[in-house]
Amino acid sequence: MKIAVAGVGYVGLVSAVGFANHGHTVTAVDLDAMKITGLTAGISPIFEPGLEELLQEQLEAGRIHFTTDGASAYADADAIVIGVGTPENEDGSANLSAVYQVAREIGASIQKDCLVIVKSTVPVGTNDKIEAVVRGALRSAVDVDIVSNPEFLAQGTAVHDTLHGSRIVVGSETPKADAKMREIYAEYGQPIISVSRKSAELVKYASNDFLALKISFVNEIANLCDILGADIEEVTEGMGYDERIGKSFLRAGIGYGGSCFPKDTKALHWLAEDHGFILRTIEAAIKINEKQKYALLHKLRKEMPNLAGKKIAVLGLTFKPNTDDLREAPSIPNLRILQQEGAIIQAYDPIAMAQTAKELGDASIMKDSIEAALEGADACLIFTEWDTIRAITPDTFRKWMANPLVLDGRNCFNKNEMEASGIAYKSIGRPLTKVGQLQ
Repeated sequence: MKIAVAGVGYVGLVSAVGFANHGHTVTAVDLDAMKITGLTAGISPIFEPGLEELLQEQLEAGRIHFTTDGASAYADADAIVIGVGTPENEDGSANLSAVYQVAREIGASIQKDCLVIVKSTVPVGTNDKIEAVVRGALRSAVDVDIVSNPEFLAQGTAVHDTLHGSRIVVGSETPKADAKMREIYAEYGQPIISVSRKSAELVKYASNDFLALKISFVNEIANLCDILGADIEEVTEGMGYDERIGKSFLRAGIGYGGSCFPKDTKALHWLAEDHGFILRTIEAAIKINEKQKYALLHKLRKEMPNLAGKKIAVLGLTFKPNTDDLREAPSIPNLRILQQEGAIIQAYDPIAMAQTAKELGDASIMKDSIEAALEGADACLIFTEWDTIRAITPDTFRKWMANPLVLDGRNCFNKNEMEASGIAYKSIGRPLTKVGQLQ
């Protein structure tokens, strides 16, 4: 089937490569000519494990093409995917301007019956509006169906999630559209769930917001563990064996970030509020997460009230490992505060140092290795659990730091081993007990 994909950002590009991998002929469209040039040469504009390799395979097979000419790509497509961004407005609502712009262009360009598949995360009811926009822009007597088809890709595992996803949700209003979607996904080998368009739109938000709730809940319990002397990892192990709860998303830390959870929790909260209904649980998750991102800074202040002139090592900058995404990463606001208070920052990340330097307006804080970041440091803050960071030995901290004080926002290390090595170690929800110190 001939599929056009609007947008080569995270959602659009991974989806496009996935469609091509399953035998469809794909043309991906974007206004950014530099991105299109790079993609045509097999260079991905985003870091995602396995994506560039899969992209190059599909280019060699001739199943995927890239262009800035949307009108030509949409004209004879059997299906058109809208995968452009829906960033957060200042009030927390979703900015849908790019979605509606693409919808207008699709309506004005299509010259045969086709399916418009909305993968962009949009508020409930948006697909109805997209349908009105597309139909209002039509210049040809064609039949068009609008389908909601949310993606469930996690950054860092997006290629795997595309090829081996847990489910495919199809929100359509006609049997014909549903049948065509099942044809598109026939080779994916994943369960296909057919629902209404509005239900599909809400499935996406409800799924992401539930996971955000789970993270916020476990972080609150971790903070209570710090007060009461319990260990969050022991608590969550005991919880996780209950199949009703499950083990996933029970790792305590310094909060969620990235392009989905922060945006989607705020968007759903705003949407409900706009209809006169307040989602109290989502409202609480947003507040908890905002506070949690500063947990390490609060721990640092207890040990070091005056940060001026202190050398602070910062390890890990992205919001999670295996991505170059800094959106809503807890490291960024913390680094800004360290800058404002006169700390000497020595930061390292395997992928995102150039982006962080640009974000903070200071390239001098970036170091080219873990050792260089730790050298002479009075304290070390860990924001991202990259494998290279988790592999650091206690001896490395002792060798390079002037004062081996480690504040670990991702619980990367064995707390008793760190303490036994003479390191002042603070993590999330894992206070050292007398029993622990004797082990």
